Amino acid sequence: MTKILVTGGAGYIGSHACKVLAREGYTPVVFDNLSTGWEQAAKFGPLERGDLLDRAQIDAAFARHRPAAVMHFAALSQVGESMLVPGWYWRSNILGAANLAEAAVAAGCQRFIFSSTCATYGDQDGVVLDENSLQAPINAYGASKRAIEDLLSNFDASFGLKNVIFRYFNVAGADEEAEVGEFHQPETHLIPLVLDAIDGTRPKLTIYGTDYDTPDGTCIRDYVHVMDLVEAHVLGLKWLESGRDSRAFNLGTGSGFSVREVMDAAGAVTNRAVPFEEGPRRAGDATRLVSGSNRAIDELGWQPRRSTMPQMIGDAWRWHKTGGYGA
Repeated sequence: MTKILVTGGAGYIGSHACKVLAREGYTPVVFDNLSTGWEQAAKFGPLERGDLLDRAQIDAAFARHRPAAVMHFAALSQVGESMLVPGWYWRSNILGAANLAEAAVAAGCQRFIFSSTCATYGDQDGVVLDENSLQAPINAYGASKRAIEDLLSNFDASFGLKNVIFRYFNVAGADEEAEVGEFHQPETHLIPLVLDAIDGTRPKLTIYGTDYDTPDGTCIRDYVHVMDLVEAHVLGLKWLESGRDSRAFNLGTGSGFSVREVMDAAGAVTNRAVPFEEGPRRAGDATRLVSGSNRAIDELGWQPRRSTMPQMIGDAWRWHKTGGYGA
């Protein structure tokens, strides 16, 4: 079967991508240093334990498996942390991507799917962001991802490394069968934090900022179900397999939910109250980020059919109750 090298394939999104790749008849080869990923999540194909900052380890993985394409998920990805240690984000994310792109070209692997982010657009309030919106990141995380997009454009021009870039918004939910799911230590994403507060794993949720210019004062984000998201990545792979040119796509629903709206929805799904406290804003957080995803729908045939808040929370809650990889 055709092999796909999946960097970060033991992490949240990468593990779901591996499940869908295997379902579609591919063999996902996980390349992960397990710094934030979980060996238990690498269950859909072989695991290569390695670091993207070590070019020799990447070359060895390409030589052993000869993948037909790369799906690149591995990255440092915490906005707040990137404001505190920006150099770490620039070194790790960009050098890792450069090593990976160089290794792919050297191995004759000319298809590259990249996990980018809406954080490349920065803080553009009141605007539905499409692929032609100004990219003006306001934190090192978004800036490093924007730089990798430029790097891939250079590699396409110089070496014909065809790429599909996905800029996505807040990812939520879990595999409906609860084989894999979201399990970070420490956890930083809103929905699992809400669920932790609901079941008492943490005393309460902290709302960071209640004075934003939104109807209820809390940040607004566009949420997409992780299974919808990774199915778009497989469509992106097929796009490249069909000989299409490099392309960037937003992945979101076009609808935004505030922090308080997410809390209310979680309470309704679980029939439990969400204990919370209010805290100050975090540096680098945008007020409102909402996607325009017509290009993915029109050109890839993508449909975010699971990306309703009740289903995302319901699937996340089912996974949450398994205890995750710490069970």
